[in-house]
Amino acid sequence: MVSRWMYISLVILYSFLIGPFIIIFMASFGANANLAFPPQGFTLDWFANVFERSQFIDGFWVSLRLGLLATIASLIMGIPVAYALTRFQFAAAGLVETVFSAPILVPGLVIGFAMLKFYVRLGDLNVLTVLFIGHTAILFPYSVRVISASLRNLDPNVEDAAISLGASRLRGFLLVVLPNMQAGIAAAFVLGFITSFNNVPVSLFLSGPGVTTLPVAMFSYLEYHFDPTIGALSTLLVIFTIALVQTAERLLGLSQFV
Repeated sequence: MVSRWMYISLVILYSFLIGPFIIIFMASFGANANLAFPPQGFTLDWFANVFERSQFIDGFWVSLRLGLLATIASLIMGIPVAYALTRFQFAAAGLVETVFSAPILVPGLVIGFAMLKFYVRLGDLNVLTVLFIGHTAILFPYSVRVISASLRNLDPNVEDAAISLGASRLRGFLLVVLPNMQAGIAAAFVLGFITSFNNVPVSLFLSGPGVTTLPVAMFSYLEYHFDPTIGALSTLLVIFTIALVQTAERLLGLSQFV
């Protein structure tokens, strides 16, 4: 009896979690002029329409470039911070870690609005530069957390042995520690890229004329259209994200770091 109720509960739970994606997926193939469920007929025209819309194509390339650059920048800054937090003991370690986690704890809309006001006061800054700084800031805590988890799984005696044999701490880090945390760095890269690529709140506030990320372009499209094109694009993005995460999980074991 218990197992039966557990099975029913799981079915209900997964229905709530997966149900919306199934509806969007099915509606994206419908021949209706409006995004409706259940769909009437079957067509692939809405998927073709995705690739005919310049705002989606341009937004994709902006999101792709922004995600790659911001993720790399957050890793460059996050690796030494994670190393310091895991290898050195100091009084304010807990406070420092809390401060670095602020972009995760504070609502995204608040961060986006605060960044908008801050950069407006700075004067004329390139929109892409502002987006890059904003995305790097929100990805930084993820890099620190994932890299810290990787470092905690690495025996510090390995590094100490290299230092005792004459290597400097920097040389020991570059030749011993860094190669042993490649999987953690790759996992942080995948997580950061997906977070940046799908980000809405910060991108919504910091986007400008001619420079718009793909999620913001989708929001703008919905203001004037309600056809299955947006469902088709959502389906493609879900497939893209799932494929990326599953590939990373199989190759890197992403779940052990996040």
